[in-house]
Amino acid sequence: MAVARSSASKPKAPPKAGAARRTAVKRAPAGPARPAPAAVAAKPAAAPQAPAAPQGAGLVAGVEKEKKVKLVRDSFTMPKSEYAAIDVLKARAARLGRPSKKSEMLRAGVMALSAMPDAQLLGLLAGLPAIKTGRPAKVKTEEKAS
Repeated sequence: MAVARSSASKPKAPPKAGAARRTAVKRAPAGPARPAPAAVAAKPAAAPQAPAAPQGAGLVAGVEKEKKVKLVRDSFTMPKSEYAAIDVLKARAARLGRPSKKSEMLRAGVMALSAMPDAQLLGLLAGLPAIKTGRPAKVKTEEKAS
């Protein structure tokens, strides 16, 4: 037989103070506050600004959105010694107060190569050892016989 419980038999717990505070707090709009129309008219004609960094994608000058840079995922093969050099460079950058990621190191290398004169670039490429491209072969493991 089911017994109906009355709400009077058990006292209710008082509401939490945090819950009341959460409902009372109103959030500010997500975007930056827009200046008053008088402030906009009082501005002199501004010189063109450099575009903001891709990490700060959002509102540029509070008016228009910046186009996001398209990212490309890729994979490549390199000798272990050169791959280890990336970790050495990352540690070096961290000691200099600028921790970085592997992709940042590779991008910086591409920028450095782009800035090189043609003769220096060709000399650097000539000094690279030829490697077999593609994925390394999988190591086959022997099956255990029962």
